[in-house]
Amino acid sequence: MPLLLSGKKFQHDLEKYGCLALQVPLEGGSETRLLRRLRAAGYRSHMTSARGLGDPEVFLMQLHGIRPPHLGHQTIGKTAAVGEIQQVSPLLTDFLIENSRLVLWLIEGQVLSKSELLALADLCQREQRLKIVIEIGGARQLRWQSIRSACEDRSLSH
Repeated sequence: MPLLLSGKKFQHDLEKYGCLALQVPLEGGSETRLLRRLRAAGYRSHMTSARGLGDPEVFLMQLHGIRPPHLGHQTIGKTAAVGEIQQVSPLLTDFLIENSRLVLWLIEGQVLSKSELLALADLCQREQRLKIVIEIGGARQLRWQSIRSACEDRSLSH
């Protein structure tokens, strides 16, 4: 239980590796405590789902286009059948403008492929203020490891 009270080891590993894979008990609670400890240590935080992330680096750091979902309507000829492209601003730009440290907490990270996980780890190496925590599944007790070592495990080889 001292781990959950201080969170120092978790914070140290997050600063060392930049990107951590997290397995949390399914009843929850421990990840919220860790996030609260990181906020108390001076990190800003943003929590979002990994579903629909697409290309992680483009989605998080660059201006990119998206198309609205196709709802079965016919177009009137001014755009393609899939609709107009809408420009969307990057998710993390506003957070990183202020020179503060940021933790991006991704839930449902089990849907990410090995190459997407490694791309997120590379992004943390390039942008030193950004730290990423990815929940990759459940476990009986709270466990974490670097993304690179998690990708080497057989459990993530999809």
